[in-house]
Amino acid sequence: QVQLVESGGGLVQPGGSLRLSCAASGIIFSINTMGWYRQAPGKQRESVATITSGGSTNYADSVKGRFTISRDNTKNTVYLQMNGLKPEDTAVYYCNAYRPLTGTHNWGQGTQVTVSS
Repeated sequence: QVQLVESGGGLVQPGGSLRLSCAASGIIFSINTMGWYRQAPGKQRESVATITSGGSTNYADSVKGRFTISRDNTKNTVYLQMNGLKPEDTAVYYCNAYRPLTGTHNWGQGTQVTVSS
């Protein structure tokens, strides 16, 4: 059974930082492309950052220079370091595991990030 468990969300002031973690089980973590997506109220889910099995990263333009995605294959965990947070970063953040060979996506339950003074 695949499980992706996010943690690290919360309330932070503008300009602050948060670090999200996603612990995976039930998958061969090292061969999956891992990603963070977010969905704000009334908006569609969007890709924030992805990291391939080889470590290549991709970021949404809106977070470039502020967010950093990383992975630790020994811990089956992917991280999202978020600095310089803005109110528009407020959303539910979801962890995603994508297996390119099969086209399979798995999702976590989401963690709320709220940026407000």
